[in-house]
Amino acid sequence: MSEPPAARLAQTAAEVEDALLSRWPETRLEPSLDRIRAFAELLGDPQRAYPVIHLTGTNGKTSTSRMIDTLLRALDLRTGRFTSPHVERMAERIAVDGEPLDDEAFVRAFNDVAPYTHLVDADAGHPLSFFETVVGMAYAAFADAPVDVAVVEVGMGGSWDATNIVDAKVAVVLPVAVDHARYLGGTPAAIAEEKAGIIKPGSVVVMAEQSPEAAEVLLRRAVEAGVTVAREGVEFGVVSRVPAVGGQVVSLQGLRARYDEVFLPLHGAHQAQNAAVALASVEAFLGEQPLEDELVRAAFAEVTSPGRLEVVRRSPTIVLDAAHNPHGAAATAAALEDSFAFAPLIGVVAVMGDKDHEGLLAAFEPHLAHLICTQNSTDRALPAERLAAAAREIFDPERVTVVPDLSDAIDQAAALAEAGEAFGDPLGSGAVLVTGSVVTVGEARSLLVRERDR
Repeated sequence: MSEPPAARLAQTAAEVEDALLSRWPETRLEPSLDRIRAFAELLGDPQRAYPVIHLTGTNGKTSTSRMIDTLLRALDLRTGRFTSPHVERMAERIAVDGEPLDDEAFVRAFNDVAPYTHLVDADAGHPLSFFETVVGMAYAAFADAPVDVAVVEVGMGGSWDATNIVDAKVAVVLPVAVDHARYLGGTPAAIAEEKAGIIKPGSVVVMAEQSPEAAEVLLRRAVEAGVTVAREGVEFGVVSRVPAVGGQVVSLQGLRARYDEVFLPLHGAHQAQNAAVALASVEAFLGEQPLEDELVRAAFAEVTSPGRLEVVRRSPTIVLDAAHNPHGAAATAAALEDSFAFAPLIGVVAVMGDKDHEGLLAAFEPHLAHLICTQNSTDRALPAERLAAAAREIFDPERVTVVPDLSDAIDQAAALAEAGEAFGDPLGSGAVLVTGSVVTVGEARSLLVRERDR
């Protein structure tokens, strides 16, 4: 085994990122909570200092976490929020009172835990991973703040995820679909077994609509743990939704009351469902305390979710969406049809090599006039040529172009979107969709927002 990274204090956020990235990557898994438990114990078990709302599921965790966070802050509660992966800055993963840690706070959070990392490294079979270290940083930062409640998104799965050293007051399970099959299993039932690991005695379970096989697994675990379950479509859910400029207007049935005419500045039926889950989660957290109509409306109107059907440029319109698996791609495609009238729509897609890129491409094929295959800057990225080879089996080969550089791919897509007559639609409103990975969207967002703000 190689020597573990030395525990050293950092002076800058860049040094923190270098130190974290020198650890085991978050994609290299060893199913054990021993290291993170040992780490947390050395830190004084900070995760026990506040109640937790813990979220798992295949898609929708980050958007739902942000909605829960916004609702809780509207109740004058101080929140901590842990999400992953980040879109642009690593420090985005740890937020206090709705704001990601700034560089100074990020350095302080790292330096607070760094002296203890080597103690765990010395006793474990391998060093603390990147993800375990960031989880420790988050839990310690929340205790230090201190927060009234932490909203914690799992990284992958549930049972063996490093976040799962908490005993959540509310365990939230978003829709379960096949993703990370290499690590979690190849069926919804197998994946549900892993995600059910966050359900523990003493919690309330808020469960989004599930496939029958996933629901059976989750409900069995809830019975074993002796906990109450609130189910979307039974105890709570979306009553109605109407697309609107800048988002949608929804009516939501919560656990305590119905909330009508709620403006949600996010697009798609899936985001309305995420809003229903978020509302039920906060109601479950509060117990019998009802929420005021105006508070709910005001909170939802402020929700943001960067990189989730986010419009970052006009003329032509460029939309970023972090869909990275077939389930997410299908939701994004449905939202595009529901909320926009783009013609032609040009896709810029870059995916990770371990994802079901064929399934993702198939979900987008009916909606894209042309596809530009590219790649992001990470080692995990699927080469653009390999993505294009798969795409030509799904799309007409004439609708597929390869542009390995992401910036060039976006430029070419924008030119195609502006030339609508090339696709037989001279009066169309052309647009570009950049998708396939959170990393892809983060890199595109850095390029486009920086360019826009210059």
